[in-house]
Amino acid sequence: MTGYGDTYYSRTLTDASPRPSLEGMVTADVAIVGGGLAGLTAALDLARSGRSVVVLEAERVGWGASGRNGGFVGPGYATSHANITRMVGPEKARELHRLSIEGVRIVEDNINDLAISDNKRVYGKMSVLRYDDPSSLARHCEMMQREFDYHLEVMPTEAVRAVLRSSKYYQALHDPACFHFHPLNYARSMATAIESLGGRIFEGSRVTGCDLDDVEKTVRTAYGEVRARDVVLAGGGYTDNLVPRLRRSILPIATYVLLTESAPERIAEAVRTPMAISDNRRAGDYYRLVDEGTRLLWGGRITTRTTEPRRLAEMMQKTMISTYPQLKGLRVETAWSGLMAYARHLMPLIGKLQPGVWYVFGFGGRGMNTTAIGGRVIAEGILGRTDRYRLYEPFGLVWSGGPFGVAAAQLTYWTYQVMDLAKERRAARAT
Repeated sequence: MTGYGDTYYSRTLTDASPRPSLEGMVTADVAIVGGGLAGLTAALDLARSGRSVVVLEAERVGWGASGRNGGFVGPGYATSHANITRMVGPEKARELHRLSIEGVRIVEDNINDLAISDNKRVYGKMSVLRYDDPSSLARHCEMMQREFDYHLEVMPTEAVRAVLRSSKYYQALHDPACFHFHPLNYARSMATAIESLGGRIFEGSRVTGCDLDDVEKTVRTAYGEVRARDVVLAGGGYTDNLVPRLRRSILPIATYVLLTESAPERIAEAVRTPMAISDNRRAGDYYRLVDEGTRLLWGGRITTRTTEPRRLAEMMQKTMISTYPQLKGLRVETAWSGLMAYARHLMPLIGKLQPGVWYVFGFGGRGMNTTAIGGRVIAEGILGRTDRYRLYEPFGLVWSGGPFGVAAAQLTYWTYQVMDLAKERRAARAT
């Protein structure tokens, strides 16, 4: 057993070697709580700059959403550019989007610089409409080209349905710079690189307490402690009450993923492109071919329920078949869930809590680029090189609403589902 559960990524993990738990007292320049992609990116940048780092992970490196997600790497945030502009104004919104583009480059550069050979990148992503609206896509393409010199293309309905054999789909945005890959292998490769630079990573080392008010901070586990001048809190959707203010700022939201049996001929009846696919619904489906096109990895559907539901595979299979009826009877080999962290404003939570105490989490919805840029700007802040992390300050640690926030989030999701369904039905009647 790898300790990651039965997921596609655990089945295809190239390095499952365990790391020790923390025992005794160690010192470092920086202690990082959380061995997900944000914490690892910060640790790697700090180690490259000569800082001594210790990473404490309660489970295994990449165990949470960092190693369970769809593996899509592209720019943007969980909320729209228009919403961000309304919150912070056009100039800061443009700066934030440029950071998200930089996040994609960070992942690419790490793969290249670390000579990661076990993580094939497949380029291209289709963001598909489930109703007819080519003009909105054209306007978005024009805005991205004008504001960011970022190239997107509109695919007409005929071109979409030639490769995605579903009557549910209309036009799509094609992003040739996006790619998909194996996020857990990526996380493990970064951990190895950190260790090669002298960093220390301890698995099975849940943090049970901390003293953060002195110049030298102390972070404690069951059998040891780390003393450091700076502490980075990067717990993600599994953030507990170690620092209550951080926990109150997020809603843990569960998302679900399945892996089909190997059936290349059956799958080719539905999906005829290696690109990453997502639809435009608020919590839509996302999927891609894996294992050289022989299997389909399908994700989507979110709930505020933090425990894995019974009959998960059957639930996800129904979602897949609703889009591709020709896949009825295709067997699901495994299905799994993972917790993402969402703030009420749907932006990442990145900043300084107090002198020497930093936080970087809340990446639900667009985690691959935002974990990368989040880890980088926090590392820059610790090193005193830039204060780019302050671009995220306007969003802040807003109370999520506790149980009322959970209920409101679920109700909002159901409302969005009804609105999306109404749009689709109008589109179907029009054709």
